[in-house]
Amino acid sequence: MASAEYNAQSKAPAGAFRDEMIWQQLKTVRDPEIPVNIVDLGLVYAAAAVPAESGGKRIEVRMTLTAPGCAMSDVIKAEVERKLASLPEVREVRVEVVFDPPWDKSKMSEAAKLQLGFDADYDAAPPKSSGPFRVIR
Repeated sequence: MASAEYNAQSKAPAGAFRDEMIWQQLKTVRDPEIPVNIVDLGLVYAAAAVPAESGGKRIEVRMTLTAPGCAMSDVIKAEVERKLASLPEVREVRVEVVFDPPWDKSKMSEAAKLQLGFDADYDAAPPKSSGPFRVIR
């Protein structure tokens, strides 16, 4: 189905296209294996609208996945394309999945880290104990 068909059938927000709509839509896409949106996971490296050759807008997204062998890669990419194509004035969506730089948990927002149970000191060395007990993480 072409992007223009998505636009005709979508329930896109009323009014003219605004750049912040891109990020609003991207925040509605979740990794099916992780209950956090792809923006807060740090998977989206860049997203911008440029003029499309046929008029309207083309949205270009550069993103990654949590692992190169992610079983849900096609599902996530298709959902990004579908949701961005539903925006007003969008005629084309290009999603490039890259693995350079590789993703790691430092790219996640603080909200995502909290939601997934990562403490701020998750990677810190355990505190030294002067007693007979060891700290186990």
